[in-house]
Amino acid sequence: MWILVMFDLPVGTKAQMRAATKFREYLLDEGFEMSQFSIYARFCSGKEQYEAYVRRIESNLPEKGDVHILGFTDRQYENIIRFSGQRRGRQRRNPSQLALF
Repeated sequence: MWILVMFDLPVGTKAQMRAATKFREYLLDEGFEMSQFSIYARFCSGKEQYEAYVRRIESNLPEKGDVHILGFTDRQYENIIRFSGQRRGRQRRNPSQLALF
């Protein structure tokens, strides 16, 4: 399963910019990778882990702005079509297995 976090946060003041940066850094620290500037994705091992990430994200939300969280199955994620410029990007693959050292 995949979790996709999309957000639109205000950055009109220095405090709002700091809050937006803090939220982006939080997502990176949680293992998300940036897909686009305000879209971050991460692989989850199942529904329980997905729900745990949703709860943790909820407890770290900035005071203002919009955050949307989507869940995708592995098959749905593999079927995403990506374009970079005028060229079709290669299809993303799901991680085969997590290795812990």
